[in-house]
Parts: sequence; structure tokens; C-alpha cells
Amino acid sequence: MKTIIRHLFTFLVFFPVLLKAQDQAIHTVFTFKIDEDIDPAMNRKVKLALEQAKEESADLIIIEMDTYGGAVNDADDIRTMILESSIPIYVFINKDAASAGALISIASDKIFMAPGGSIGAATVVNGMDGAAAPDKYQSYMRSMMRSTAEAKGRDPKIAEAMVDENIEIEGISEAGSVITFSVSEAKKYGFCDGEYISMDQLIQDQNLSDANLISYQTDFTEKIIAFFLSPAVSGFLILIIIGGIYFELQTPGVGFPLVASLIAVVLYFTPYYLNGLADNWEIIVFVAGIILLALELFVIPGFGIFGILGITCILSGLVLGMLPNENFDFEFVPASELFAALLTVILAAIASVGIVFWLTPKVNEWKAFSAISLAGTQQKRDGYTSSFYSDSLQGQKGIVHSRLRPSGRVEIGGEIYDAYSRGEFIDKGEPIIVISTEGTSLKVKKSEA
Repeated sequence: MKTIIRHLFTFLVFFPVLLKAQDQAIHTVFTFKIDEDIDPAMNRKVKLALEQAKEESADLIIIEMDTYGGAVNDADDIRTMILESSIPIYVFINKDAASAGALISIASDKIFMAPGGSIGAATVVNGMDGAAAPDKYQSYMRSMMRSTAEAKGRDPKIAEAMVDENIEIEGISEAGSVITFSVSEAKKYGFCDGEYISMDQLIQDQNLSDANLISYQTDFTEKIIAFFLSPAVSGFLILIIIGGIYFELQTPGVGFPLVASLIAVVLYFTPYYLNGLADNWEIIVFVAGIILLALELFVIPGFGIFGILGITCILSGLVLGMLPNENFDFEFVPASELFAALLTVILAAIASVGIVFWLTPKVNEWKAFSAISLAGTQQKRDGYTSSFYSDSLQGQKGIVHSRLRPSGRVEIGGEIYDAYSRGEFIDKGEPIIVISTEGTSLKVKKSEA
């Protein structure tokens, strides 16, 4: 009887614990990859993936990591999202988690690695030549690595030594080199919780085989955004933007070129804006360029400083919108991205100018265009003339009635006519001869008496 009572008591004590453990069982596992540079696009991808995991009521998130790093500001955003996640997050490093990748990995609840994997080397470098960035950036990265390791119960000194080559840890690192752990080293010092050859083995070993596995899928909207981020598509949109602006300025009131240009502007800037590349001020620079160019063409005579500034602002806005710069700080913009942006915009601008010059003479021949514009011509053979006077006056001689300087009046056959010379001054009474009757004044030159 005592035995039965003891077993019953044990059951009553531990039954709530068993129910709680059952409630905490992992039913849904959400997975996605960080397998490219850490940049605004990856920042957006992680944000969308974590939102989707929450919508799917995931009990666990596993990130498959393979990156050499990237932008510090985007890495900080991703790190913060992982630290603040209400869903546990594991990282499987397959094969590299360098620099920003190391920071993101350390922010996770558990780190697993594939054979041959590595984690560390988090020194901040600039994007132009790969040299170490100034100490203020290193100090910021050291602080993030240290605080992130502390938050997850990992050695903050080791995390800091992954950034700073001057930190020496006995038995682990020497001064002059930053820490980069292999799998065995990471396991030894608490930066790896297990080694697995694949995600499948990790899931099986962690007793997740019965869970519902959901992988992040890019939705249709994101696929469209990715399409418009292509340099070829961006270049084509720039061609439409510049060509549309030109034709609208040449034929004000038509409307279609302006509409085409506005649509191209929206399609160009929206994907870059959503991915955190194009800032508000960069779009404002582009719009300011349009305004300056319009002022130059319609308000201020000639073509001068406003026109040059307008074109510069337009091209600058298009280039800056493609780059992950922070205001005017391009230190962490990779040289390849800067070159690609400049090349895309310059080639598209040159192509649009070439097409404009090739297309302009042909526009009036289009039947569709003739319906919305005055494309007719008045031929001389049909009786049309640009002359205010009869052609019979050409070659006639007369005298200057009032001094030509270079315009004035002449007398021919007892009649007074408005006239102008080819630039020379001709005094009153001097003989002249008519050399052209086009326009409202006769064109004359000095004649022998």
C-alpha cells in the first residue's frame, strides 16, 4: 500500500511538469539561409524571414550561415533582431562565419558547425582596398562583439579578440593576429555546440525529425523587387527616365514621355528604397536635378550653371540610389559596387542620348505621334513662303535711307523697306544690293555705285 501511495504521489507531483514539457515540445522549425554578403538586401531578407517565422508560429529558427561578412550597420541590425527574437534561434555554420557573420552567429542561442567550418576574423575593413578601418569602427565592433557574447553566455574577451589583433589571450591567441576558430577550437572555448555534416544530421540529432520543417520562400513581390534590382533592368529604366525627360521638355504638353519617365522613376527607386539602399535625401537630389534643369530650359536663357547642376544632380541621385552608403560616407562601399553603379548609369545615359538623336528625326513620321502633335510641313512648291516680301526684290539695288548698324531702312525704287546687313555698318546714302528676301527684313550688302 505504501508503495502504491508513493507512486501516486510521485505521479501527482510530476504530472504538471510532464504536461509543461509536452507543451514546450518543438512542433515547427523554420529555416533560412544567410549565404551572401551582409548588406541592406540581406538585412531585409532576415527581417522578412523572422516575420514569416512568427506568422508560421515556429517554435525554433535555424539559420544556415555561409558568409565572409559585409556592412557593419546591417550586421548590427540583424544581430539586434536575433537578440530580440521571442523564438529561439540556432545557427548552422556551413562553412564560414567571418566578420559580420561571426557577430550574427554569436547572437544566436546555439551555434553548430560543419566540418571544416570557421568563425571569427571580425576586423572591420573598408570597401575600397580591404585595409583595416579607423579605430573608431574597430572600437564599435569590439563593443558589439563583447556585449553580444555576454548576452549569450559566451566569453566576451574571446569575442573581442576576434576583432582586435592587439588583444592577447594566453593559450588561445597571440598579439598581432585576430582569433579565427576551427570547429574543434570553437567547441573547446564555447563558440560551437556541436559538429554536423549537414542540416539533416543536425535536425535528426536534435530530435527535430518529427517537427514540421518550413523553409523561407521568397514571395512574388520580393521576386519582382529582385528583378528590378538587376543592373540591366536598372540601366533600361535610366534610359527611359532620361529619354522621357528630354522628349517632354522638347514637346511640352504631350504628356506621354513624362508619364513614361515618372513610371520609370518609381520602378527604379522603389526596389532600392525598400532594400535600404536609396535614402530620402538621394531621391530629393534627383528631383532637385529635374527642377534645376527645367529652370535652365524654361526660365533662365542659355545653358549655364543651373543646367550643369541639374544634370549632375540627376546622375548623382541615380548612382547614389544604388549604393549602400551612409550619407556621404563611402568607406564601406565595395569598389566593385561603386564601379558597377557608375558604369550602369553612365552607359545608360550615353545610350539614351544616342537613341534621342537617332529617334528625334523619326518621331514626326509616326502616325500615332501625328495625332497628338503638329507634324505637318508647309512646302514652297505649294505656295508657302517664309518671305514677307516678293522674291522679285532679290538682286535689286538701292540706297541706305537710315544708317544700317547693322539694321535700319533702305530705299529701293522709291519705296522704304526694313533691312539689315551681314554685320557691317553702312552709312546713309551708300549704295546697297538685296541678297535675300526671307523673313520680315531684307538682307543687303554694300554695292558698287
